[in-house]
Amino acid sequence: MRFHDPWILGFIVLAIPLIMFAERRRLHSSFSFPSGKLIEPFRYTVKMRLARAVVFLRALAFALAIVALARPQVVVEEFKTSTEGVDIVLALDTSTSMLAEDFKGDGKRLNRFDVTREVVKDFIERRKDDRMAIVAFAARPYTVCPLTFDHQWLSENLDRVTVGMIEDATAVGSAIAASLSRLKETHAKSKIVILVTDGVNNAGKITPLTAAESAKALAIKIYAVGVGSKGPVPYPVKDQFGRVFYQNISIDLDEKTLQEIADLTNGKYYRATDTETLRKIYGEIDRLEKTTIEHTGYREYKELFGYFLIGALAFLLFEIILLNTVFIRIP
Repeated sequence: MRFHDPWILGFIVLAIPLIMFAERRRLHSSFSFPSGKLIEPFRYTVKMRLARAVVFLRALAFALAIVALARPQVVVEEFKTSTEGVDIVLALDTSTSMLAEDFKGDGKRLNRFDVTREVVKDFIERRKDDRMAIVAFAARPYTVCPLTFDHQWLSENLDRVTVGMIEDATAVGSAIAASLSRLKETHAKSKIVILVTDGVNNAGKITPLTAAESAKALAIKIYAVGVGSKGPVPYPVKDQFGRVFYQNISIDLDEKTLQEIADLTNGKYYRATDTETLRKIYGEIDRLEKTTIEHTGYREYKELFGYFLIGALAFLLFEIILLNTVFIRIP
C-alpha cells in the first residue's frame, strides 16, 4: 500500500493532541466545591471512566479522515514487458492519379487510394506497440497526424484524408523531407518511412534522391511502394452534365527513382498492381520491421480512501450516539 499525498499524514501529530487538550478542558466541572471531602462519596465508576474514554473515538475518527485525505492506494497490477516497437511515418500520395480504378475488392472495382487507405488501416491495427504518423502529399506535403500511440485517433484522421485535399501534383521529395522531420528528433531504435505513390516527382523544391540522402544520414529506412497496374487503366471523368464515365489512361510511375530511394536507405522497393499484392507488401514490412524494446511498466492503483472515510464517519457517529445516550452529561 502507498499514499498519494503522504505529507498530509503529518496532520495526525497535530490534530490528536489538540482534540485531547480540548476534551480535557471541556471535562472541567461546571460546579465549584469548597472542599474535596464533599464529593468523596461519589467515587469514579466504570461508566464515568468509559465516558472519559469516548474522546478516543473522536481522535480515531479524525486520524482515519486524515489518512483518507492522504489517498491510500494499493497496487492492482504492475508489470514489465518486452515488446517490438518502431517509429513509423506513413506517407500517402493523394494526387488525382490515385483515383484510377484498377484495383478490386469484394468483386467491385476500386480506386488506388481507397484500397491503400484500407490496407494502411489494417497495418496500423497490427502495429499496436509502434508510434505512427501520417503525412499526405500531392503538390506539397501535409502532416495529417504527428507520431502517436493512439491508433484509434490515427485511423480517424486517416479517414479524413481524401484525394484532392491538396493542390494536384506529386512532390515525392518534399513528402520524404516532411516525414524525416517527424522522425529525426525521436529516440526509437528503428525509424522507417513507408512511401506510397503512383506517379513521378513533378513538384517541390527537394528532389527525391536528395531527401533520400538525408534519410540515410539519419539512419531512417524508406520502404517505397509503387501502386497501380501497368499500361492503360480506367480513370473516372465527369462530362459537362456531371455524369461520370471512364477513360483508359496511362499513368507514369518512376520505379527507377523509387528503387534508388529504397536502396540508398537500406529499405526496399515494392510494386503493387492489385489489392492482394498490396496487402502482402504491408505484411512483409510488418515482419521485417521489428525491434525489441522494454516498457518501463506501469502500475494500476485501487483507491482505498473510501474505506477510511467510512470508518471515520462510523466512529464519529458512534461517539455522538454514546454522548447523547449512555454517557449523556448534564452540566
